Amino acid sequence: MTAAKHDGAPRAPRGTLYLVPAPLDFGCDTQAPLGDVLPEATLRAAARLEHWICENAKTARAYLKRVNDLYPIARPIQELQIRELPRAVHKKGDHQAGSFDAKPLLGAALQGHDIGLVSEAGMPAVADPGSSVVRAAHDLGLAVVPLTGPVSLLLALAASGLNGQNFAFVGYLPQDAAERTARIRALEALSRKTGQTQLFIETPYRNAALMDALCAGLQPDTRLSVSSGLTLASGRTRSACVRDWRQPPRSGAPDNATPAVFAIGA
Repeated sequence: MTAAKHDGAPRAPRGTLYLVPAPLDFGCDTQAPLGDVLPEATLRAAARLEHWICENAKTARAYLKRVNDLYPIARPIQELQIRELPRAVHKKGDHQAGSFDAKPLLGAALQGHDIGLVSEAGMPAVADPGSSVVRAAHDLGLAVVPLTGPVSLLLALAASGLNGQNFAFVGYLPQDAAERTARIRALEALSRKTGQTQLFIETPYRNAALMDALCAGLQPDTRLSVSSGLTLASGRTRSACVRDWRQPPRSGAPDNATPAVFAIGA
């Protein structure tokens, strides 16, 4: 790479921010073979990166160990430069974390090093932290390159049979039972009025509670789709009217250990 010139003075080449998808099996009892769920080009790109920004350093190292089993990484894992996003970004979201400035995390890119951004599962900055880093990269004039890999929301939407031309991801529903029911009914009303599919997720150990709330709070003819364990051999999607979900044994409902994506629509 040659140095560029700016206002007559040479400028050091800058690195690129790569958005590196991770497999969707985080927290699951079983793992999918990495080569089955991520393309070779993505894995090779991840293997050569020496600088990382991540949601959780321990999880990132575990992922890179799996990459290394297929494609040798550039340096031993303990020598990689791995920096975590602040905890407030995890808990409040990149857009609600106040005045958090991610530019200092990108110092290596200003010195010419490529950086990988990775979350615990799926595509960083989509239903996961990372958008603050992407915005900072754009503000610094860095190239941002998303790599190919699984995005659970789109896989679930495609498998649902619901409206894929007009949809919204609304994150997590309230934990308080009354507030959750009110939110469910508001999302249902919006979907019925506009035809927009509503997608949301939950922490796996609350899957059963959310299913109970959906079956109780939604109208019988509303369609509810649930995708769990996506990309795993045990993964499945069931899309049916709520009246059918109410029938025992509620086949297709997720367990309280497997990540799931929920969608409602007409």
